[in-house]
Amino acid sequence: MSQRISFESSQEIGAFVRMTNMYALVAATDNTNFVSAFEEVLNIPVIQTTINGIRMAGTQTVGNSKGLLVSSSTTDQELQHLRNSLPNYIRVRRIEERLNALGNIIVCNDNSALVHPDVSSETVDMITDVLGVDVFKYALAENGLVGSYAAMNNTAMLVSSKTSAEEVAELSDLLNVRVVPGTVNKGSDVIGSGLVINDFACFVGSKTTSTEIVVIDGLFKTAPNAVLGDDEKRAWIDALQI
Repeated sequence: MSQRISFESSQEIGAFVRMTNMYALVAATDNTNFVSAFEEVLNIPVIQTTINGIRMAGTQTVGNSKGLLVSSSTTDQELQHLRNSLPNYIRVRRIEERLNALGNIIVCNDNSALVHPDVSSETVDMITDVLGVDVFKYALAENGLVGSYAAMNNTAMLVSSKTSAEEVAELSDLLNVRVVPGTVNKGSDVIGSGLVINDFACFVGSKTTSTEIVVIDGLFKTAPNAVLGDDEKRAWIDALQI
């Protein structure tokens, strides 16, 4: 079941967290309750960090089980901290992209990525190389901020309630996942800011209603307090290295 959480006074938790099946980045904070909420559920590294001195670890990064891309504003010290803290098999790269809020313009899982239509060809190549995914330029409900208005794991995708039935069908075929329109945080269409998801756990902003959670849990089907155990983790690593 999805867990409600807030970062200090903000329900926009996706701005401060990047969560994959193999690691989670969270905003550097003295709030031990926020960090421990992830550590208690996830049997993966939970790394506190800043990007360019700010705490929006979700907005400024994008990643999956194979790699992590960080915005060009990431300092050398922050980049080294991430490389030292992440598992060795995670590729970490700093990316030069005019639209540098990567978490707002890219949404991905371990197989596919949607990106803002205006990203450069160099960025598309970098995403393909580092994250090991097929990349599709797409405007979701006529909005290029696909990372803001959608969230996905390897089986499903929640998109803005403004997404048309035609787009839902198209995305499902394109990405080979279940796609459902919905909201978070009591009617917000900014899905990526109000929800963080991997294949085993889901966290939502504290204003998310019970009705919204029913939709989210029914879509993603994450088990209550799901944990990626050592055997499962080794299986994921072996699969990624094939």
